[in-house]
Amino acid sequence: MDDAAAPPPKQKDKKAGRFSWRGLSRSLHRDVGHLAVGLTFVYALSGIAVNHITDWEPSFVSYTETRELGGPVAGSDDEAAASVRERLGVKEAPRDVYRAGAEDLQLVFDKRTLHVNTLTGRVVDEGQRPRFFLRAANWLHLNRGKRAWTYVADAYAGGLLLLALTGIVLNTGRKGLLGRGGVLILLGAAIPVAYVVWSGGPEHASGRPKVERPGER
Repeated sequence: MDDAAAPPPKQKDKKAGRFSWRGLSRSLHRDVGHLAVGLTFVYALSGIAVNHITDWEPSFVSYTETRELGGPVAGSDDEAAASVRERLGVKEAPRDVYRAGAEDLQLVFDKRTLHVNTLTGRVVDEGQRPRFFLRAANWLHLNRGKRAWTYVADAYAGGLLLLALTGIVLNTGRKGLLGRGGVLILLGAAIPVAYVVWSGGPEHASGRPKVERPGER
């Protein structure tokens, strides 16, 4: 009875130990995908931002603020400028100080300009502040980091290619390359081709006025 109750011996899986391209692709797709999440957020969000560069400044937001010094500002231009900076707590040295009028003193900085009414002590502060996250993301996306970041960007591009190639072979059957997956791949490839044909391509666009990008900041 003991022999009859014993479970049948397990048969060895003939496929065990065999190298599997699909298994390797699945592992690479998973690990590279996780690794690329952070960079994908950076490039995706900054890509949307710089795509609309003609509609807004993607890295900086403009502002205008009015402040009161509590009285007139006396002295020479340099003395008045020093007094304004001290009262407002501005530590940055201005690039230029000049009179735009008898009572209008201008202090010009890299990202702001102070319009000072020396008679009333009213100051109009106009300038730009960096957008949270987007300034740094755009700086990376447009490769303002130069040579060192070029290697990172190339590695990320290679990772995306690997994700695309391994993703092709993950599924089989009707959902794989010979079924719905293949149809979706063709549709995805047709989008840029169709747009080039519809728009006339770079030859047609070369005659349009070039949109200048903001200077490196």
